[in-house]
Amino acid sequence: MISLAKLAKTGLIATTLLTASIGAAIAAGLDEPYQAKFIEDLQGKTVAYVPLAMGADLTEGWWAALKSELEPYGINMELRDPNWSTSAGAQAVTSLISSKPDVIVVHNPDVQTYAKLLQRAEKAGIYVVQINMGSSYRTSAFVGANWVEIGQKGTEAAIAACDGKSNKIAIVQGSLSAAASAYQLKGVENALAQHPEIEVVSSQPADWDAAKAKAITQTVLKQHPDICGIVGFWDGMDVGTAAAVNEAGLGDEIFVATSGGGETHGACDLVNSGAIDLNLSYDVPTQGRQLAGVVKWLLSSGMEPGAVKGSAYTTLIPITKENADKPGTCWNLAAIKQ
Repeated sequence: MISLAKLAKTGLIATTLLTASIGAAIAAGLDEPYQAKFIEDLQGKTVAYVPLAMGADLTEGWWAALKSELEPYGINMELRDPNWSTSAGAQAVTSLISSKPDVIVVHNPDVQTYAKLLQRAEKAGIYVVQINMGSSYRTSAFVGANWVEIGQKGTEAAIAACDGKSNKIAIVQGSLSAAASAYQLKGVENALAQHPEIEVVSSQPADWDAAKAKAITQTVLKQHPDICGIVGFWDGMDVGTAAAVNEAGLGDEIFVATSGGGETHGACDLVNSGAIDLNLSYDVPTQGRQLAGVVKWLLSSGMEPGAVKGSAYTTLIPITKENADKPGTCWNLAAIKQ
């Protein structure tokens, strides 16, 4: 019969041998089986970026994020800036189809102009990722804001602010054919359908231009000085909307809602100053990282361009007086471009 002491000694020896065996395996290391192919799949690839125009916080922020996330893996970055010209953008995409980069990241001016070109690009073996403003043709991936959600939330906030007032609101649209405008308008309609008491006294396009937005708002205020809310479609344009309201001395009377990329000067500063009451931020740095992540996944997936279609809609950050001065609510373009 084996004594307890002997059993204990035998167990201790077995445990020691097992521990030594595990330690030897850890010391030798385990080769992660996928990382080498991932690096190989990305090395030397080319990603081309076609924004609406550089110089805006959105397009600059996305470009900075793409470069910082992709260049360390040996990816070549190529920029084609149409500078707000739709025809120049179409020419850029056409040229890229011929030169065949591995990925095209495109910011559509409207829902139709690039649609057939993007389909051609995928048939030519190029992955296409659309950022923030999609076309009517859905490519391998879309990363960006849910414009219907933005339009609905902005309008609901303006309606709530109108309680006990005139119930008159105005809409300052962007470009009528752009996804960010057409889809946002649907969200506005969704909110208004629940509030028949609200009267829309003006709904006009300002074509993403701050000067046009200011002129439209000035005219509306002369005709309807008792309006209680304005829903604008982009903060880069709505600096003009807010300026018209403030110059009319109606900053305390009119609730101004807009949306944008969440950059400090275009979002938090304007909310803190009282020029804008609500800015629904889609947080460009986060979008940029999501965008780069999608590019990495496509390049390493082995999927044929166009074989898969997915979307990554952005989680919104409502910027108000309550959080506009808190760290992390907004971001600084100069800092991420360093």
